[in-house]
Amino acid sequence: MNVKLKEKISESLAAVLPITGIVLMLCIFLIPMELGSVVMFLTGAFMLIIGMGFFQLGAEMAMTPIGEGLGVQISKMQKLLTVLLTGFLMGVIITVSEPDLQVLAGQVPSVPNAVLIFTVAVGVGLFLALAIVRIRYKISLSMLLIICYLALILVSMFVPKEFLAVAFDSGGVTTGPMTVPFIMAMGVGLASVRSDKNAANDSFGLVALSSVGPILAVLILGCFFKPTEAAYNLTDVATVVTTQDVARVFAQGLPLYAKEVLLSLVPILWVFLIFQWFTKRYHGLQVKRIIIGFGYTYVGLVLFLCGANVGFAPVGAYLGKELAGVPFRWILVPIGALIGYYIVKAEPAIQVLNHQVEAVTNGAISVKMMNRCMQIGVAASVGLAMLRVLTGISIQWFVIPGYLIALVLSRFVPDIFIGIAFDSGGVASGPMTSTFLLPLSIGVCETLGGNLMTDAFGVVALVALTPLIAIQLMGLVYKLKTAGRVQPVPAAIADDCDMIVDLEEGE
Repeated sequence: MNVKLKEKISESLAAVLPITGIVLMLCIFLIPMELGSVVMFLTGAFMLIIGMGFFQLGAEMAMTPIGEGLGVQISKMQKLLTVLLTGFLMGVIITVSEPDLQVLAGQVPSVPNAVLIFTVAVGVGLFLALAIVRIRYKISLSMLLIICYLALILVSMFVPKEFLAVAFDSGGVTTGPMTVPFIMAMGVGLASVRSDKNAANDSFGLVALSSVGPILAVLILGCFFKPTEAAYNLTDVATVVTTQDVARVFAQGLPLYAKEVLLSLVPILWVFLIFQWFTKRYHGLQVKRIIIGFGYTYVGLVLFLCGANVGFAPVGAYLGKELAGVPFRWILVPIGALIGYYIVKAEPAIQVLNHQVEAVTNGAISVKMMNRCMQIGVAASVGLAMLRVLTGISIQWFVIPGYLIALVLSRFVPDIFIGIAFDSGGVASGPMTSTFLLPLSIGVCETLGGNLMTDAFGVVALVALTPLIAIQLMGLVYKLKTAGRVQPVPAAIADDCDMIVDLEEGE
């Protein structure tokens, strides 16, 4: 096996093993589960581990060099209109390619799927174009985020309360495993052309602004649609007796996700082919490696999504229903926080972000530091989400103060921490959140007889919010310890993209 692939699978094992252990402990000591269901869960965990390994290698070989190349090319464009149109089209194409968007569309009642997908895609496209212009003209990310989030808070005042949680969830859902590596790499490519001292700082922030677009777009959409009930259907844990039953259930799911991921990858593959046709940026061997990287990405996402949806999601819903029925139901808050602390490392795009942060900052912000801050932030968010389900407190009482705190902090921390923090929110709220934490929240809500639209939804929004505060607090501590001197290395990318992984190594 390729040495790099072994390394990625080992990282995935370390990421998925803790959450798997927690769920097993809950099943042994608190919520008994049938043996067949446990086997389903373990099979899903195995597929997550292998899928994450393949995905991370594929993103490194394909998504990263393509995104960086596009970023460099956009930076060389002279006409502002061309830059805006390119950014907008890339945002729309990438968003439509995101598998999680289809899930979101099916969850929102009273809104046709095509309308919601188009609205979200336009939102991402507009704000990705804005993010590119920000890097090009060196506009302050902090000021731009303050304006955008104040606009979100203002618009949220006019949206029906039943729509708020879903709207804020949309920002996290649409920046998933397909879009995040591509957009982050584009930011590095855009900034690499610049030679000023702030280039590394400005390489982050594209995901942050791209997350604002869908929230604002769906909030505006909510002013015209009046949803009254949720359309989310929880999947029960499949009844299996033999190992053949387990294999049959996963075999039925694989073709569905194989088709879904294929449809998601095709637009990005076309973007690469057209880009290569016009620019001839990559030589023959690099093109071959990028194509193989697409193959790794495809295999990885198919395995990951199948494992998460077939093995993990039903168990999340089951645990939610059962935990809500125990006499001491407040235990949901610490259990939710514990699950959140460990599940964030199982998000496929988290390590992509963390390694990029370590590389761009020349080790000043390590992978370990990023992981710890993300874990603390997501632990807090899932604990708060469980508190919301138990009490019925409106999502506004969490997101509005939370964003205001994050925006105030952005005026005091080093610039590079602002982009990293707001990018991390979109990265943290990926498929593991939507396939395990959301069913967990909905399972609790259904058992307690709560309102799904106002109480259960919103967990994705909270997961996207708390890392903003946690990482900026890390930045504040870092600033105090170093007297405000942050020395990231320039965001330099070789023009021939020789950083692409060598497939032959270790084979």
